[in-house]
Amino acid sequence: MRRIFLPSNTSRARLRAAEQARMHRAEIVREMSWGRLSRRDLIKMGLLTGAGLLAPIRGLNPFMPTDAWAQIPTGTPPSPLFGVQPFTQPMLRFDVIPRNPVSSLNPAPQAQSNQTQQPVDPALGGGTGPIEGRPPGPVWAHQRFAQFPPQVAIEMTQAQATTNFTYRPEVPARLNSGVNPAAPIPLRFHTQWPTQEPNSVWTFNGTIPPKLVQVRYGEPVLFRHHNGLPADVTQNNGFGRHTITTHEHNGHHGAENDGFTGAFFFPNQFYDYHWPIVLAGIFSVNTAATDRMASTPNGSGGLINVPGDWHETMSTHWFHDHMFSFTAQNVYKGNAAMFNIYSGLDRGNEAINDGVNLRLPSGTAKDFGNLDYDVNLMLADKAFDRDGQLFFDIFDFDGFLGDVVTVNLLYKPFFEVERRKYRFRILNGSVARFFKIALADAAGQAQPMIQIANDGNLLPHPVTLRELDELGIAERYDIVIDFSAYSIGDKLHFVNLAEHEDGRKPDNDLTLAQALSGGSLDPGVGRFLEFRVVRDPARPDVSRVPDTLIPNPDLSAIPVARERTFEFARGASQPNPDPATSFVGPWGVATNGGEVLDANYNRIDAAPKFGSREIWHLVNGGGGWDHPVHIHFEEGQILARDGSLANVPPWERGRKDVYRLHPGGSVTLTMQFRDWGGMFMEHCHNTTHEDNAMLVRWEINGGGQAFLRPLPTPIPTPQGVMFEDPFFAPTAG
Repeated sequence: MRRIFLPSNTSRARLRAAEQARMHRAEIVREMSWGRLSRRDLIKMGLLTGAGLLAPIRGLNPFMPTDAWAQIPTGTPPSPLFGVQPFTQPMLRFDVIPRNPVSSLNPAPQAQSNQTQQPVDPALGGGTGPIEGRPPGPVWAHQRFAQFPPQVAIEMTQAQATTNFTYRPEVPARLNSGVNPAAPIPLRFHTQWPTQEPNSVWTFNGTIPPKLVQVRYGEPVLFRHHNGLPADVTQNNGFGRHTITTHEHNGHHGAENDGFTGAFFFPNQFYDYHWPIVLAGIFSVNTAATDRMASTPNGSGGLINVPGDWHETMSTHWFHDHMFSFTAQNVYKGNAAMFNIYSGLDRGNEAINDGVNLRLPSGTAKDFGNLDYDVNLMLADKAFDRDGQLFFDIFDFDGFLGDVVTVNLLYKPFFEVERRKYRFRILNGSVARFFKIALADAAGQAQPMIQIANDGNLLPHPVTLRELDELGIAERYDIVIDFSAYSIGDKLHFVNLAEHEDGRKPDNDLTLAQALSGGSLDPGVGRFLEFRVVRDPARPDVSRVPDTLIPNPDLSAIPVARERTFEFARGASQPNPDPATSFVGPWGVATNGGEVLDANYNRIDAAPKFGSREIWHLVNGGGGWDHPVHIHFEEGQILARDGSLANVPPWERGRKDVYRLHPGGSVTLTMQFRDWGGMFMEHCHNTTHEDNAMLVRWEINGGGQAFLRPLPTPIPTPQGVMFEDPFFAPTAG
């Protein structure tokens, strides 16, 4: 393995050189984050190669010139650990956001964007502008707002780092490793590390742990997202953009609520996202809501039937920033939260035995949404400067890698468990790092885990594994672990087996013994979460993992209207440069045999017809990269991997929204296009690749209906949104 991280025995002279290089890089990163330097500027200055690597001059690379073949993915010396050891702080469960009445929102939500004027900060140009950043007018209004009026209000602010005085884990302290929820929580990645400066981390409400939103089918949500970030673009501690757009990852709703990459909003504005929380196929399948399997908890132990296809039921989502060219920086900086969806099938109450509820591990106190034994985990690698502040380097366009693994934004914590079954909803919230997770006992032996879901969709059947498949960026794996097989006092660990040399892909999947040996030069390898078995449960474990979960929808009677091919590759071009909507970068996508194009969100690269079904071929253009490709709006079913269904493993046989393209590989999938209209996206979820032009816009073509025709492309400014007419790529069809 190449020496990509400075080892622990690095000389002081080399560390000083690395710190000097980090400072030089940080200055250029800062200028780029402020918009005062572009990638083209750096190439002209001789500081950046055309391939996106720092040129070996001016002290910018601490390995140059003697180790010219090496790179440091973090761009820094090793992150300081300030003398702390792993597994010396409790893991914080997610912070649950209150579900408020819609009447609590002021001003009241409305179908069209609220264009009430307010003063604009001089740092944003002064004058006046609208209080809501959502594009104005009827064409960008919430689709079917009157048909699905919001019943629950969720309100949060993207904010600078601060102390959490209102932590709501929604579980008793004994189920949260003894953490007192009333104790203030400073924003620190370890209790013994420095507190993060206000502009080092920008999270929801400015606090940790990460936030969790709980919703249920048939209960539309109005999410009001306030932008509380600094108006001065330079107040970002060197990275991150103060303009944001929020993508509810694979939510089934109209494009105006999808977090389109160009529909961003500014400090002191809000954006009202209308999430109807409906089953896909709501207007074509089970329209009379007579199928009891398509249902939602009624609040008192019973069910309410809902229209749509119950085979499309979803469970574990997340939402995050999708700002054009700045997604990696903003998500890394803290713009990421999780989103649990409850249904008659996946109720979050393990005791109700009604013939519909699967009774997965959760708890019994509430009608739905019990979190006692249902645990959200967000994995992400981070890096820190010599002062312990969060650091990010955008220069290696292969993908940023950190050298510190965090769980729920905490460095290698421990979590106390009871001797019973637990469900873990695992999200890879990294920029470029893949995880491959094994569960090890104290003797280093692999232990069984039951995978029940992939990308928020329960599998047709559970799969028992001793190590999970590689978890790509933005993928979610739901697993069940039965701790009743262990004794009080036992300790087990999640272990990462995926070893990276750079941000292109995992270079090796190590054996458990290799990962535990400490021999890997990748500091992301090894133990990263400790489970401590501390007691027997107070009540019997009545949860189940049934042999059948959610069968796939049967699409055999739906004709295939068209096949399309998308090739993800390097060497892209930008034939229609527009400073407002396009980007020039090393990455791009070729559609239907056309040329590889850089991202331009004013260009429509595919236009599937409303109500149709298509087959899409996703192809890796080569070069040794692994691209986790995300398609917005609809889940798909994988028909073949590298040309054969036999290559699709059991854990990929359910519905998915992220499709990993192994080096030189391909995935064939089928999707439907229903229920809602507008513009959506498809992109690599290695967010460095996405931000450097590996993104396309596709649009549902409704044949001219007002709410389905191509949406005008928004060009946001603090003083109001302007529009451009989109154009179709020659290969769009």
